[in-house]
Amino acid sequence: MSGKRGAGGAAGPAADETISGGPRSSPRGEARDAKLRDTEGEATRTGSESSPTFLFLRRSHHAPRNLKTMPPGTDSPIQPLLCCVEPRTTRLPRCPRNTRCLWRRPTIQISSRHRFRLFQVLQAVIGARDVLEETWQKYFMQLALEHMTKSTELDDIYQDAASNVLLALCWHSWPTVAKHLETELLTGVFPHRSLLYVMGILSSQEELLKTEDRKSWKDLLSQVARKSVPFLNTDVWSKELLWTLTKSGQTQQEHSPEKAFLFTYFGLILQAEENSTTIRTHLKILLETSHQWPKQREGIALTVGLTAVRHLDDAWASLEQFGRSTPIKWSLQNFSLKVCSQNTLSRTSLEDLRWKWASSTILLSYGQMAAKAKSYILPWVDNILSRMIFYFRFSSWDDTLKQSFLTGTMMLIGAISRSEGAHSYEFSQISELLECLSILMEKEPQDTLFTSIRQQAINIISSLCALRPPMDVDRKSRVLSICFRSVFSLPLLDALEKHTCLFLEPPNIQGLYSQTMEAMDHMLQSFMMQNPTTNELYFLLSHLFHWLESEKAHERQRAVHRCTVLFKFLNCKRCLNSKENLKRIGQLVAILGILCQDSDRTIQCFSLEAMGHLYQLLMHQKAEVPEVERETPQKLHHPDAVEAALWSSGDQTGTLLIPQNMASKNDSIFFMSSNQATKEITSHLAMEELTDLIWTAIDALGSTSSSWVQAAANLLFLVIQEHGDNLATVGKMGQTIHHHLCAIQIPQAKDSALRVITLLARNHIPELVAAFLDFSTPLDSNAFRLWRALGAEPPASHLVLTVLMAWLQKRPLPSSASNSSSCPKEKSYLRSLAAMNTIHELQFAREFKKAMRDAFPELFLALLAQMHYILELNQPTEPEQEQKAHESAMPSPQRLSPSTSLEALKSLLSTTGHWRDFAHLELQSAWGHFTSMHTYPQAVGLLARAMVQNQCKQIKAILSYLLPGLQSQQERERKTAILVLVEFLYSPALLEVISKQAALTVLAQSLQDTSSEIRVASLQGLGNILFHMEKVMVPCAQRTLLRGQLPAFLNGFFQNNEAEVVGIMGMVSDVLHRLGTEGAGTQSLSIAINTRYFFDDERDSIRAAAMALFGELVATISDREMSGLRPQVCQSMVPLLLHLKDQCPAVVTQAKFTFYRCAVLLHWLPRHTLFCTLAWETGLSARHFLWTCLSLCPLTTTENGEDMGLKSWGLLEAPGGWARTASIQQPWLSILHRVYYLLPSPGGITDAFKDLKKDPEPGIREFATRQLMFLREVSARSKK
Repeated sequence: MSGKRGAGGAAGPAADETISGGPRSSPRGEARDAKLRDTEGEATRTGSESSPTFLFLRRSHHAPRNLKTMPPGTDSPIQPLLCCVEPRTTRLPRCPRNTRCLWRRPTIQISSRHRFRLFQVLQAVIGARDVLEETWQKYFMQLALEHMTKSTELDDIYQDAASNVLLALCWHSWPTVAKHLETELLTGVFPHRSLLYVMGILSSQEELLKTEDRKSWKDLLSQVARKSVPFLNTDVWSKELLWTLTKSGQTQQEHSPEKAFLFTYFGLILQAEENSTTIRTHLKILLETSHQWPKQREGIALTVGLTAVRHLDDAWASLEQFGRSTPIKWSLQNFSLKVCSQNTLSRTSLEDLRWKWASSTILLSYGQMAAKAKSYILPWVDNILSRMIFYFRFSSWDDTLKQSFLTGTMMLIGAISRSEGAHSYEFSQISELLECLSILMEKEPQDTLFTSIRQQAINIISSLCALRPPMDVDRKSRVLSICFRSVFSLPLLDALEKHTCLFLEPPNIQGLYSQTMEAMDHMLQSFMMQNPTTNELYFLLSHLFHWLESEKAHERQRAVHRCTVLFKFLNCKRCLNSKENLKRIGQLVAILGILCQDSDRTIQCFSLEAMGHLYQLLMHQKAEVPEVERETPQKLHHPDAVEAALWSSGDQTGTLLIPQNMASKNDSIFFMSSNQATKEITSHLAMEELTDLIWTAIDALGSTSSSWVQAAANLLFLVIQEHGDNLATVGKMGQTIHHHLCAIQIPQAKDSALRVITLLARNHIPELVAAFLDFSTPLDSNAFRLWRALGAEPPASHLVLTVLMAWLQKRPLPSSASNSSSCPKEKSYLRSLAAMNTIHELQFAREFKKAMRDAFPELFLALLAQMHYILELNQPTEPEQEQKAHESAMPSPQRLSPSTSLEALKSLLSTTGHWRDFAHLELQSAWGHFTSMHTYPQAVGLLARAMVQNQCKQIKAILSYLLPGLQSQQERERKTAILVLVEFLYSPALLEVISKQAALTVLAQSLQDTSSEIRVASLQGLGNILFHMEKVMVPCAQRTLLRGQLPAFLNGFFQNNEAEVVGIMGMVSDVLHRLGTEGAGTQSLSIAINTRYFFDDERDSIRAAAMALFGELVATISDREMSGLRPQVCQSMVPLLLHLKDQCPAVVTQAKFTFYRCAVLLHWLPRHTLFCTLAWETGLSARHFLWTCLSLCPLTTTENGEDMGLKSWGLLEAPGGWARTASIQQPWLSILHRVYYLLPSPGGITDAFKDLKKDPEPGIREFATRQLMFLREVSARSKK
């Protein structure tokens, strides 16, 4: 029951403060306690320690101060006093014996301190009683009134204690107290301070009165104010009022109850005054007082506001007049003590301080005017706002001004919101007010949170949402950006609290932070209630996205919690139109899905909860499930203690569990993992929304945060895995992934992104290939990895290669730069080159090995045609076109090189098991023929011939693609096909693919081709001897005719004309080629002997031609001819090997190729190593390998070995410098050791070396010396 009566004079929550002399923490209370300590000695001296009075006071001093806190049965000095209240006699008032003695006995002197304590006890006793007899009410009232005005050494605190007894009696006898108060106030004499104290306490603590008495209290105030109006014209009374309002207290920071009541009393009197002149005069006088202290400014503003209830014009005019006064004009943006001279500094400083914060008083006054005028304020709102904005902008900025502006604005907005016509009224100053609030938020320090300025500014913005006109998009965007930056970028809560360590009374940072965040949530909800559309939701979220992607965990945590609260609010309100689809929901789901994988556990939990609320919102918008019945909350959801402790700091890493009671039984998404929740919500998204989600995840791959990139890659893989089949714009997605792949540094994230490409390849290979070709010239490492990922699965690799070949075959010739309609052709032209480059690189990729082997026939022909296409692009143009092409920014044909296509063909042969065909052209140095249009047919013929001679297993497959190529619309493809077919006519596999008649028809049709080159090649094909064998009845006659010409050709070898000899050797080579596997028959030996004779000819061209002819002969030797020609082949090995050091490059080339052909015929192993050594190795190790192979060659007869030794010996004695030098440079030890015993006269070698010791060259002399020593050792061992 005592709790019904609050602090200020009755028992209750503040009873302890009242009994001990007032609030302990206030300056006034401290001064009061000091006064009491000073009088402690006097109380001891004036009463005996054994007297009942002293014992009672001492026990009461140490007793519990609050009756509510005393345990039952406590033996306290108050308990007997309560018992003595019961009546014992009818003659005198029944009161405690000791108490009566204290006041009545004249022989005992009671100090003011004792009486002060007794007043406190009486206040507590009266407040503890539910019912108090009327007799005691009168008695205690008389006692209180008697001492309220009594002057003692305790000054005000003694009077306040007596006044508190009167306040305690208000609960029991309010009418009597009210009548007395009215009487005292209306005496015409300015009321005593204690009376104003009682009125002030009652004004601030209406709970001291019963509910039914509170209305009469307000009536009392109004009645007293009306009856006090004449006092304004009383000079003494009005001066006393002004003096009391402006007098200095013990501390100006304190605002005593009596002064607070006086401002209210003064305002009510002016409100009741009818004379406008009087009102303005008194307001002017009041406004010209000091504005230095906060309570003074608040009181002046309250008086102005109360006056404006009935006299709004006068209040406005007074403020306007005050604002135009000289001190106010001077104080606006000009406050500075530095302008004062030294001798007048003190006086001027005090005067300046009186006016420094006058603008704050004006701002508060405008706010009070609006708050008190209520419905009458609407026409004045724009004027008031304009004045408030003016004073805010042009006054000296400090916390006082900002707080006054915010307080006044909040009062104004509150008054508007309570007005019935506010929603239909348009306010012209809203945008200006928002600009001021934005500037205020921007000016707040970003590393501290000491005040509630941010919170108040955000609350005002929230209230403005309900007013007209609504904010435009740009203004709202600026407000949101500033608010988010000001709040989200605050440091961690621990850092904010560290800034307050030097404060005597540090602010509650935790409370300020929580309230600011709640204000932010309320602002977002207000925006949504003002415009409940999906566009508005996206607009708000788009400003949060930046903070959701922040690199700082506490900023992401704050932003995602705002999303969670907003979604929960929308689910409860159901204010969104269900016919509208959520805008860019895919983007939102992507960001939340990424945040669900955040390294911060709290962010994960908030994101997952937000995902659940978003899922419910989506279901409601799509109307896929029945709406769950919910109670619409009356106010915003507040987190419980555990949740608040977790999220409020913004940097927690603990686990935030989602309570099970937050969702209905159907809301199972709240209990899913992040991947499950993502799958569930994406299953309800349309394809356009899924595409938006995927694009958001792809864009996130470019983030600078490694964890964000990893999460985005994982999310992208998850969504593509579930919904990648029917996506659109896959090509652009692949290009963007490549763009971001270059910047991704995390191997795991890069692998996830590449796996996404593998998934997309299952259904979108054509689009991806076309897109990848745009960045595949040249092919960097990241692009190469993308191509590998594209073909990671076996079916995909084949399809990728097929699409690449399709692009490869789109070969339009680029138009001139001036032709603006040639863009598509130029695109195909560039992609064809890119496809060629890509195929070349993919030949070395493990994922495409099998696909390359399977597609060899088609790819082989495509690359041959591509080289011809490159040569076409490099054909010279007209001078004008060439100049334009040179100036064009596009790649010009003149800058293209066939090297890439040639390398692609070479790698195709080498990586698919066709290295033997590759070896034929490499050893002949024939690859260079592909670089010229004139030698291109020869190069194609040599390659096809090599495939026939090596019995390539792909000939039949190539023929199946070759025949349709002869019908192609493109000349280059027909030309390539006929060149290959001419050589394939020599293959026995030809007739397994095409019949005799069909082949003749194809060749005959080609004779009608528009290209002369194709007609010539067709004619050559018809002349093939193999076809003649099938087409005529007497094939032996033609073969005999050719063989019959061979003796005459052999005789021509010995002519003196070098050119004729070379030509004849070439003709013999051609005849052997045409004879094919039938060969030259019995003339083969004669050809071999005559040809070997010219191996050491001094003429370079003849040596080269002879070796080429011998190689052609070796290629046509059949098994039945092998026994007769084997010695010739073996005897040619040493000269061919020595000619690898020939001074003529053409001879060296033919020596290599012929040596290789002989080794193949002799079945040397390892053949591939032999080819590589001949082709590319030139060092000492290569020479050792070749001579070792030669020394291990089986010498079947003594004559063969003897001939080899003699040949080597003969070369030593040869007069030609190149032979002697080359032979000296070879490692002879093994070969000499092998043939030494086979020579007819071994001493001849010794004599030869002795002669070489006399050679003028030092190297030869040294070599001969070493060999002589070796021969002596061999001879000595043989004798043993």
